[in-house]
This record gives sequence, C-alpha cells and structure tokens, in this order.
Amino acid sequence: MKHTKKRTERQRKKWALIGLAFFLVATVLICWQVGLPMVRLASDPENFRQWLEERKLGGLLIYGAMVFFQVLFAVIPGEPLEIAGGYAFGAVWGTLVCLVAATLGSLLVFGLVRRFGTRLVEVFFPAEKLRAVRFLQSSPKRTILFLVIFMIPGTPKDLLCYFAGLTDIKFPVFLLVCSLGRLPSVVTSTVGGDALGTQDYLFAVVVFLVTFLISVGGLLCYRQICKRHNTRKEGAERPKKEGENLWP
Repeated sequence: MKHTKKRTERQRKKWALIGLAFFLVATVLICWQVGLPMVRLASDPENFRQWLEERKLGGLLIYGAMVFFQVLFAVIPGEPLEIAGGYAFGAVWGTLVCLVAATLGSLLVFGLVRRFGTRLVEVFFPAEKLRAVRFLQSSPKRTILFLVIFMIPGTPKDLLCYFAGLTDIKFPVFLLVCSLGRLPSVVTSTVGGDALGTQDYLFAVVVFLVTFLISVGGLLCYRQICKRHNTRKEGAERPKKEGENLWP
C-alpha cells in the first residue's frame, strides 16, 4: 500500500515537471513569436489603432487577448499595451477591455501557481524577488497590503499575481484585489493614450508626467514596505543569543 502511494506520488511529480517544462518551452516560443511583435506593434499607437480598426469588433478581442497574454507571460511589458489601448479605443473602452483581460489573466496565473507551485513562479521571477514579498504569506494585514500595493502605480503587479498563488488567500478576495487594484494604473495609462489619440498633447504630457512621478514614489514606497516588513520578520525569527536582553 505504501509502495503504491509512493509510486503515485512520483508519477504526480513527474507529470507536474513535464507540464512545467512544456509551459516553459511554450513561454519562450510565445514571447519570441508573439510577445516581441506585439510590443513593437503597440509601441506605434497610430499603426496599432489602424490595425485594430480594420478588424472592427475583432480588434477589441485581439487587444483583450494581447493584455491577457501579457499578464500570463510576465516578461512582456504591459505599459505600452495600456497606453495603446487608450489611443486605439479611448479612455473608457480601453480601460474596460484592459481591466477585464488583465483580471482574467491574473486569475489564470493564480490557478496555475496553485497547481504547479514555486517552480512555475521561478520561471519568471528570481528567488530574491520572491523573498522580498514573503511577508505577505503570514502578515495579519495581508489582504489590505495586497490591495494597497496593487493600487500603487509602479509596483510589480505581475509578481504579486504569481506570488498570491503561493499563499492561502481566498479566490474571491484575490479577484477583488487584482481587479480593483489594477484600476488606477490602467486608468492613468489609457487616459494618457486617449489624449495622444485626440492630439491633446499638453494633457497627455501632464498625465504621463504625473503618472511617472507617482510610479517612482510608488516603487520607493513598495520597496520601503518590503524592507520594513522583512526586517521585522527576520528580527522575530532570529534565535535569541545567550544572555541577550530582549527588552530596551
């Protein structure tokens, strides 16, 4: 009986590794064959808009698929797609399609990480980046921290999506976090893209400048949050030295 259980466990691990290897190969091929051309196309907003307009309703679906794949394959940058979405479809439709597609991509990532674990996350992110957010696994304010970090423009949302699958956060809670939390970043990008599309260049410059400043501040804030919580966690886990006085 025990032998059968061990064999079943080995088979499960074997198929998990095969699935992970297949996903890794597929990621490389898709990023090379789809990701790079997609980013190049989105980096030329006028050409991107014309390309999508030729496909009418299909253009919305194609754009949504691009955003979906960007979240799933985290090495593809998302900012050019968000700006291009605002340029091509306007602030409202650009925001709506981008947010729905990004949320669906985030949920798939969450499910895949729950299935394959740390090995899948490490395909896209080095161990030190995962250690930086490890406090989110056990913090009593984890849900609020997830939401706050998500809502700050400039923070690594793709990393947080992958890391969330390693925690015991509930699916409905993560759905709220990954949808509501992405809204500020998506809105600022699509509004800026819409301003470019309507040739309101002064407003576009103001939007992108303010977004850049907020993103820099947000990134610094994110690093400070990670540093503070990890320092506190390391202090709590450090074994007490002989004769050490814990009180000030």
